[in-house]
This record gives sequence, structure tokens and C-alpha cells, in this order.
Amino acid sequence: MLSNGSRQNKLVEIIQTSSLEETLALGRRIGETVSGDAIICLHGDLGAGKTQLVKGIVSGAALIAPEEVCSPTFVYLAIYHGPKNVYHFDLYRLRDTDEFLSMGFDDYFAADGICCIEWSERITPIIPADALHILLEVSGENSRMIHLDQGVL
Repeated sequence: MLSNGSRQNKLVEIIQTSSLEETLALGRRIGETVSGDAIICLHGDLGAGKTQLVKGIVSGAALIAPEEVCSPTFVYLAIYHGPKNVYHFDLYRLRDTDEFLSMGFDDYFAADGICCIEWSERITPIIPADALHILLEVSGENSRMIHLDQGVL
């Protein structure tokens, strides 16, 4: 179970991927099927594949090649425009919720597009209750166990 404040999400589907390509393909499928105003919180250790999954989501939603997607670790946010816009946050270096709010990033929660938030634990108090959660776990050199909330696919 992943917690979001006092709310608990049930992880209803677990998918194992065996390669970077399979993780990308799963992300692409998510990008194609998730609603255009979804907020997706990605959880997992450093190197678990969060950015790889987001590359697939951007590919499926915004029709942008995965090679053109990079982690916005030092700038916090990358924006990809397409049939479904994607706002890709990487909050690894963020201090706290106040810093996120001071940059006005919470406005993107209501913007026309999918918010993908890596390291969303940094802003747990302001994550909307209807946000979707994905947990990535390393299960081998290139394999991952990916736990999806109901509604992700």
C-alpha cells in the first residue's frame, strides 16, 4: 500500500518488465490510456526506472520520441506538448512542499495535461486525493516489478 496522507490506495495490478524496452512499452501504454488530466506519482529507489517509465508515458501521450525526454533533475520540470501535454517533475533535489509551492508548480495540477511526478514523497501534503500511484522495484539488472494503482491502465 502506498499512502497519500490519510488515504490508502490499493495497488491492484503488478506487472513485471524484463528490459528497458518493456518498461518503455508499459509507459507508452499508460500514456495512451490514462486520462489527459491525470496526476501520476512515481515511487521507487534511485535507479528503479521512474524516468524510463515517464519516457514511455510521454511517448504515448504527447507522441514525442523517448530519446527526446530527459529527467528534469536540476530544473524540476520539463514540459512536453502533444495530443496530451505532459508535465514531468523530478523532485529529487527539492527541499520541501513550500519550495514547490513558491515556484507555482501546483498550478500544473489543474493544467491541461498529465502530471508525472518523480519523488512525489517530497510534496505528499499537497498531492490531490485522486492522484494515481506507481511503485517501481528493481527485481534484476534490467527487470522491474511495477505496481499500478487502479485506474492507471
